[in-house]
Amino acid sequence: MTISTRQANPSDRWIETYGPRESMEYDVVIVGGGPAGLSAAIRIRQLAQEEGADVSVCVLEKGSEIGAHILSGAVMDPRAITELIPDWKALGAPLNVEVTEDRFLFLSEKGSVKTPNWALPASFRNHGNYVISLGNVTRWLAQQAEALGVEIFPGFPAAEVLYRDDGSVKGVATGNMGVGKDGEPTAGFQLGMELHAKYTLFAEGARGHLGRQLSDQFGLRAKAGHQVYGLGIKELWEVDPAQHKPGLVVHTAGWPLDTDTYGGSFLYHLDENQVAVGFVVGLGYRNPFLSPFEEFQRYKTHPAIRPFLEGGKRLSYGARAITAGGLTALPKLTFPGGALIGDNAGFLNASRIKGSHGAIKSGMLAAEAAFEAIRSGRQHDELGDYPQSFTRSWLHEELHRARNFKQWMSKGLVVGSLMVGVEQKLFGGKVPWTLKHRHADHETLRPAANCKPIVYPKPDGKLTFDRLSSVFISNTNHEENQPAHLTLRDATAPVTINLAKYAGPESRYCPAGVYEFVKDDDGAEQLVINAQNCLHCKTCDIKDPGQNIVWVTPEGSGGPGYPNM
Repeated sequence: MTISTRQANPSDRWIETYGPRESMEYDVVIVGGGPAGLSAAIRIRQLAQEEGADVSVCVLEKGSEIGAHILSGAVMDPRAITELIPDWKALGAPLNVEVTEDRFLFLSEKGSVKTPNWALPASFRNHGNYVISLGNVTRWLAQQAEALGVEIFPGFPAAEVLYRDDGSVKGVATGNMGVGKDGEPTAGFQLGMELHAKYTLFAEGARGHLGRQLSDQFGLRAKAGHQVYGLGIKELWEVDPAQHKPGLVVHTAGWPLDTDTYGGSFLYHLDENQVAVGFVVGLGYRNPFLSPFEEFQRYKTHPAIRPFLEGGKRLSYGARAITAGGLTALPKLTFPGGALIGDNAGFLNASRIKGSHGAIKSGMLAAEAAFEAIRSGRQHDELGDYPQSFTRSWLHEELHRARNFKQWMSKGLVVGSLMVGVEQKLFGGKVPWTLKHRHADHETLRPAANCKPIVYPKPDGKLTFDRLSSVFISNTNHEENQPAHLTLRDATAPVTINLAKYAGPESRYCPAGVYEFVKDDDGAEQLVINAQNCLHCKTCDIKDPGQNIVWVTPEGSGGPGYPNM
């Protein structure tokens, strides 16, 4: 690694006054300290050690620590982590609770029907998998990465992509620190730092903001189908030991959602009397009055779910969007100087409700391509070996079998369940047809005048809760004197379009109460953005009907502080 002070991107209006920005040189820079990014870093350093090569790697993580922003169900298929670190068990990886029982329930308002295990497609069977905290797994992966010589910088969000004169990606720049709400530098102002690399891997998770810019810059989605998303909302509970069954995995479909709205739940029993309970709503829903958060709260009151949680204590809360489009929605993975990995590209298998194994495998494949390029003396070009090795991998085979899952489920619970059963149970995913996603999620909302309002019950504070008390236990915090990181292309659109036509859906789809409409002194409606509450779930960036909300990075370390999610 070398440090220099070469002139940085001239688009930054403060560089002439405060610059130039310092820069650091690495062979590989990785944006995002989740399972994909850390696995890529580990794999590069493993290969370097095997070959006796000196390949420098750094990881930038926007959370205050590794794992602070990681949220997932989660049941992990250990296939990929076993390939990456075969002796993970001996090294103390926190995969401690093996799945002991699968239950899949179809819920009506008052009742439930359990699907016989023999009738479940293989995608819903979890024998050999582990109930985990993905946050704790990423913390462990970070330890393995640092032991191999990877440099990890938490609290430093990558805010800008840097380009060379030939158009290839040069690296990234971290955000400036000490910018006030008025957009002007405070006494504590500091320029961000540039990180230059031969190759930069982007592992930001679903709807990564730099990934979006790269997609536009290089046309990565030109031949891909629409990417579609789900919003996952999760709580961690401590329950009575008598109600706890370590390794029990429960999934549901149906109530409280109507049969035309894609979604479902998970309820996973970890160790130490803890239960992870969550709800996923596909963001292609049509009724603007729907609130994913309130649907989750209603779900917990169902007679088949309430007994697992009643009398317990809620420990934590969080939310995160997931990419659910599958194989047909994958963008072009590479561009000159870098690649997309993990959920930034969309390797989650929605039919299995699993993404961590795909994230790890994609990170490994990109790492192997980057290492081979560097060893061969190449730099800044496209890592063609990465998409080629993906096409030959078990991950591609798995995603190909499930390629139509989300498309069928978008047609409604009845038709979707029937056709997924036909494809997966009868044909094992080997069917001659491939369906496409017809719409982006932001295109699907119907005018409020054409939809029925949904009246949600008030929370009881014991089993069901409001959003603000939920955000409180997510440990979310942002430096208050900074510009809002939830930006509007048109400041008038929330009132003149969203409120007028769609009854202000941002006040309902946000699981953190960031957006609210209030009347000013003249009685006119205006949108208030409570950016301090933001969980970084990216739902607003995805679902806003006019794509008017653009999520950008806040000041370093801002956001949730998940302890065990």
